Amino acid sequence: MIHTNDRIIKHKTGLLNLAEELGNISKACKMLGVSRDTFYRYKEAVSSGGVDALLEKNRRVPNHKNRVDSAIEEAVLARILGSE
Repeated sequence: MIHTNDRIIKHKTGLLNLAEELGNISKACKMLGVSRDTFYRYKEAVSSGGVDALLEKNRRVPNHKNRVDSAIEEAVLARILGSE
């Protein structure tokens, strides 16, 4: 049985524990409204990296299209602030 106090992964470990307790993965997933694919992803994460592997990972890619060169940014700020 897996134990944790972290709110983020408590639901995920609860699913794994319920499946172990019931001995039926499909039933545990149905009770908690989670797909079996999700269950197996959680299980794989725990087996490969422990409970800490269940923490949310940010998959968002930064958008660099909106960035300007730092020299241009400094020149614009200097002109606006009047310290040119």
